[in-house]
Formats: sequence, structure tokens, C-alpha cells
Amino acid sequence: MPSSSSSSSSSPSIHVVSKFTVYPESKSNLKSLKLSVSDLPMLSCQYIQKGVLLSQPPFESAALIYLLKNSLSKTLSHFPALAGRLQTDSDGHVHILCNDAGVLFVHAKSDIVTAHSDDQGADDDIPAYFRKFFQFDNTLSYAGHSKPIVAVQVTELRDGVFIGCTVNHAVVDGTSFWNFFNTFAEVCKLKGPKKISKSPDFSRDTVFNSPAVLQFPAGGPSATFSGDEPLREKIFHFSRESILKLKLRANDKQPEISGKIRNDNWAAANGKPNGKIAPVTEFRSEKKPTDEISSFQSLSAQLWRSVTRARNLEQNKTTTFRMAVNCRHRVDPRLHPLYFGNAIQSIPTVASAGELLSNDLRWGAYRLHRNVVAHDDATVRRGIKDWESNPRLFPLGNFDGAMITMGSSPRFPMYDNDFGWGRPVAVRSGRANKFDGKISAFPGSEGNGSVDLEVVLAPETMAALEKDMEFMQYVSS
Repeated sequence: MPSSSSSSSSSPSIHVVSKFTVYPESKSNLKSLKLSVSDLPMLSCQYIQKGVLLSQPPFESAALIYLLKNSLSKTLSHFPALAGRLQTDSDGHVHILCNDAGVLFVHAKSDIVTAHSDDQGADDDIPAYFRKFFQFDNTLSYAGHSKPIVAVQVTELRDGVFIGCTVNHAVVDGTSFWNFFNTFAEVCKLKGPKKISKSPDFSRDTVFNSPAVLQFPAGGPSATFSGDEPLREKIFHFSRESILKLKLRANDKQPEISGKIRNDNWAAANGKPNGKIAPVTEFRSEKKPTDEISSFQSLSAQLWRSVTRARNLEQNKTTTFRMAVNCRHRVDPRLHPLYFGNAIQSIPTVASAGELLSNDLRWGAYRLHRNVVAHDDATVRRGIKDWESNPRLFPLGNFDGAMITMGSSPRFPMYDNDFGWGRPVAVRSGRANKFDGKISAFPGSEGNGSVDLEVVLAPETMAALEKDMEFMQYVSS
């Protein structure tokens, strides 16, 4: 039912006009797809919530909703797994039953929010109303046994529209999510092409296929993080030029004040007695000339340093920076680039707070770089064997107050979609899978190597990060 309207911009009214079940235009030729060792751990994670902010469409509301519903139906014919449900067989194996049960489609409206409302200043947090643009809040992926695997919410704004897509995380990773979303846009723009440009690969004969069984308690798993702690969410934008400066600094291609002097100055400026920090560790001999630290690894290392400093941790406290990596191209034989499902593993890099902050950016950046480069076919297979010996859910959260988890990727084609009236104005996410230290990386809207980091932190940590000049000097307005 529609909610009461409000004229307050701080508490915008978003009301649901209608809800539908959208079915695939064509019946599925797939019967079922078994969840892999990369899919199963995600059953305790919440559904992925990502969407795009678009300008005003050039047609009336009824025509917009008809076009999107019809296009979604056609798209589901190419992605039959998304119109199915999860099913656990008598042996304990979980499958996607491709039974054409359909997906949820929600049409909503708001007279308050506009497409230009997202032009917040550099000091503004992400408006809370973005959370209302998605369905299935606080829903674990295990719920796909009874709930739709996909929910699409189309929210008409005063001068634009937001298309929010919520998808079961045990069924897709970021690569599969954006292939579906962008295909949805392609089908909409081209009025339903018979052949789409990027067909998903549903093969299951891969290294991730396993006879291992993951046991669940009665009623299914619980979330691995509380989800009720106070948080702030903010977008930090990094231009191509800023990231290049970080990369040059991480690769030691320009003069730099030593880590000890820089941190002594920071400590003095922030009231730390005598600038107490751990001794500087020499780093140059550890770095091979052919090892180039990437732009994203450089940016990640700077974030790791600055968030650790903002948390004001003890020097001997172990900090962890966790990154998800796409394994499709890391295994031999390689998986299809559009392999449908999860093909990811998590890489943790650890260091004490004292080590991380007393050394320069290169020190932390090279450790991230080294772990990513080393994640080859043998490493992937060891991870699979380790999981098979002890099947378990993915531990999402910040359990010791010193963890950072990097999700998503600036390489995902988040702006490579056009539903027929232009590219997205912005990409935003919902409230799913957010906790202190959760970071999501998006490409910047202008492209050209720019990056947006969606940073979720405890309020006091965010306030300290905003004052960290080593970090903020690279942030663009």
C-alpha cells in the first residue's frame, strides 16, 4: 500500500505502486545447477543490492513499466537460473532449480527525491533514502529456497528513475551480476534482440564443482555480523590523476618523505606523545624491479593505512585487509569469462598496525600486490581442498575491530548499460552486507581510470578518516 506523502527532503516518501511476478518469456532448457564450493559459502551472506540512477525517461510511467517488465521477461529467458529457486536434495547438495518460478518486480514512486539529489558535496554522507530503492533487506541468500532469486525495483523520481536490482549472492558474484544487469539494459534498449551480446556460461564441470556437503542448522544459517551497529557511509572519489600519483608513490617513482618522518609529523599534529611509532623497516630490497604495484593496489594500501590510523589501534594489533579476487582467469584450464555463478576467493593480507604505519606506502602496497600475484591455479586449488576438508560459510564481518573487507571492483562494467535514454548518472548500493570496514569499489562515472570507494565505517572512525591528510589529499570533489 502507498505510504503517506511527505514534503521533507530529509525524510523522503517512497511508496510502492504495484508488485508483480515476472516470468521468463521462454521456458528453461536447464533443469538444475549445482552450487559450487565458491557458491555455498555465500549462503550466509545477504543478497547483493546494486542499482543505477538514470535521467528522466522520454515516455510516460505506464510505458516505462511495460517496457522494463517485458524486457526483464526476455532477459530471464537467457538467464533461466535467476527465475528459479534453491533446492537441497536428499544428499545435502544445494542446487538452483530452474523451474521458471519467476522474479519479483516492484514499481515505486517518490515525489521528493530527484536525480540531482545525488550531487552531494565532498563532506556529505550517502543519503539514507538509497536504501529504500531495493527489496529483500536483511535477507540471507539461503532464503532463496523459498524467495525469488531476483527482485527488481523501479523507483520513479521527480526528474529521473532508479533501477535497483537485488540478486542472491550464492547464485551470482559481481561478474555474473553485472552481466545480467547490462543484458537487461541491452534487451530494453534494443527491444528484445534474439541474440544477446554476452551470453552467460552455465557449465558446471569446473574445478569448483565438488562432492563436499555443507551442513546447516535447522532453519538455515544466521548472518555472521550483527548489522545493528551505528555506521556512516560515504563515497570518496579518486580521479585518474590522483590514482596515478598514488601508484607512482607506491612504486617509488618519485621522491617521498620517509614513512617515519611523515608519521612523526602526523602523531605530533594529533597529540600523540613523542610521535611514538614502531621502527621503520627497510623495504627496497624486498621489491623486485619487475614488480609493478597496480593502481588499485596502491589505492587499497592507502585506505588500509589511513583507516588503521583512524581506528587508533595498538601498535601490536594485527590488522587484516581482505580482497575478493576473480578466479576465472587464474585456473588452468581457464573458466569462461562469463561463467555464471561465483568464481571468487578471498585473499587476506595481514600486518600489525605498527608495521603498517611506521613504513611507507610501498610496504603495505607490495604485500597486497604480492598476495594477488601469487593467487594462481595452485593457490586456487589449495583453497578448494582446504574448504572441502572443512566446509564452512564465509565469515563476513569485522570481528576484531581491525579488519577491512574490499568488495566489488572498479573493473566491473557498472556504467556500460543504457536502457534506451542514456548512461547512468550514478551507481549506488543498498544496505546489504554492510558493517564497519566494508568497502565497495566502483568505477568513477567519468571513466578514464577514476574510482569511487563506498566506505562504511563506525562514526568515530569516519570522522578521523576525514581528517587524515595523507588520505584526503588524493580525494577529488
